[in-house]
Amino acid sequence: MEGPGGADWRLALWTLFSVLLPVLITAWCSFQRSRRQLLIRDIFRKSKHDWHYTDLFGQPSYCCVCAQHMLRGAFCGCCGLRASERCLKKADQRFLCKEIMTRGAGAAQSSIPHHWVRGNVPLCSCCVVCKQQCGTQPKLCDYRCAWCQYTVHDECMVDCLRTEECTFGEFKDLIIPPYYLSTINQMRKDKKTSYEKVVPYCRKHWMPVIILANTRSGNNMGETLLGEFKMLLNPVQVFDLSKIAPAKALQLCTLLPCNAVRVLVCGGDGTVGWVLDAIDEMKIKGQERYIPQVAILPLGTGNDLSNTLGWGAGYAGEVPVEQILRNVMEADGIKLDRWKVQVTNKGYYNLRKPKVFTMNNYFSIGPDALMALNFHAHREKTPSLFSSRIINKAVYFFYGTKDCLVQECKDLNKKVELELDGERIELPNLEGIIVLNIGYWGGGCRLWEGMGDEPYPLARHDDGLLEVVGVHGSFHCAQIQVKLANPVRLGQAHTVRLILKSSKMPMQVDGEPWAQGPCTVTITHKTHALMLYHSGEQTDDDASSLSE
Repeated sequence: MEGPGGADWRLALWTLFSVLLPVLITAWCSFQRSRRQLLIRDIFRKSKHDWHYTDLFGQPSYCCVCAQHMLRGAFCGCCGLRASERCLKKADQRFLCKEIMTRGAGAAQSSIPHHWVRGNVPLCSCCVVCKQQCGTQPKLCDYRCAWCQYTVHDECMVDCLRTEECTFGEFKDLIIPPYYLSTINQMRKDKKTSYEKVVPYCRKHWMPVIILANTRSGNNMGETLLGEFKMLLNPVQVFDLSKIAPAKALQLCTLLPCNAVRVLVCGGDGTVGWVLDAIDEMKIKGQERYIPQVAILPLGTGNDLSNTLGWGAGYAGEVPVEQILRNVMEADGIKLDRWKVQVTNKGYYNLRKPKVFTMNNYFSIGPDALMALNFHAHREKTPSLFSSRIINKAVYFFYGTKDCLVQECKDLNKKVELELDGERIELPNLEGIIVLNIGYWGGGCRLWEGMGDEPYPLARHDDGLLEVVGVHGSFHCAQIQVKLANPVRLGQAHTVRLILKSSKMPMQVDGEPWAQGPCTVTITHKTHALMLYHSGEQTDDDASSLSE
């Protein structure tokens, strides 16, 4: 018989084993998971594919190697290839991604064959041969061209389709073909500049588009849009502004037809201003003939410039990317005034350089600038909370309500002097002054119009005139936004001068706020920007003002 001491030891060993076993299993699994993640990252880093990993695919997906159904795995953001974790290395070695430039013997060609990718075709796509729906069977089946987006059934795929020249499909006038870049690259090496003879440079309706997306704007949709645009276009046309500056990305324009390039900026009004500043730098460098026209996909919080130009007040994925590209193709070219805002501190005329800003939308001093200043201070402390357009607007509402009670900007008319084209303006009792270049302000309010029940001078964003209005406070701003009140219209002018005589007041230019001491603010015309106007989003008010 075993003594009581032996039984205690055995119980202790079993207890230790039962505690250590789960710990060891967890540690082993964690080690294997970390090892797999390192291997996956290594494949991603070395690959020519634009691999991304997802924990859950948005539609039924099948591995391109083993053809098994999978819930999670890797997908290429350029060609659409999908692979499970264990087949990723084989998929990377076996299948080519679509090339941004043709190389070797294909570099001198003026056409490329289809780039067929098997399986995981878009839902509701139709076969180009039999016109029946593709991708209906629950398995890896059917083909899609990564360039023209044509889809073909397995049984309809014939040898002639495999070698057939790709037409680049619906968006052929927006795509930069790989063979074009190869030819231009070779011509530059040979010091030739006669790009006009290169196909599709010589094609009449070719208007290549460049996508500039800010993945940090507003509702964080930039990352998704980057992948979708890379699928439809040449990946060389799509840039992430968090990784490359607009000035560098826009140098691609110098390899493309003069006065034909279109740029789609995916971001807020601040991102648009950043891109327009880079375009102004191109003018300084003598690259004026390569200046592109700019369209906007609004991803920010306010999006007033986008709203003014007919691109809407905000994008949340409700419109397919294909329709966005169609809108860019159909948009009309217009001009936008850009203004120089110079802030000279009082008493430091000879010692300190004046601050200089470029204004596209509006300048203001008073309650709306105070709201923007409080919002930015809060966002800098906790940036992770401000990833939604709804949350951002709710914070603005909170600070607006607070200012209604506190009235930090009261008696502004006693603290400032206003001059329009050199003429002194007598100010009524005000809390804020807003200088407008565009029709919309404050996230969708037509401030200059107000309720629309009074006659007012026509306002345009390309007439070289600024509209200057006053507001009585945050509550008055809210009344104007819901068309229950009119602003105090102070006048229109080519040059605006504002003198802050005493105390410190909040100011903002295009949503970028700061606290400013006594100073002189001078606003003068700087230049014009070439923009694209989308008539499909305009309201009845927009249509009437456009016809006038």
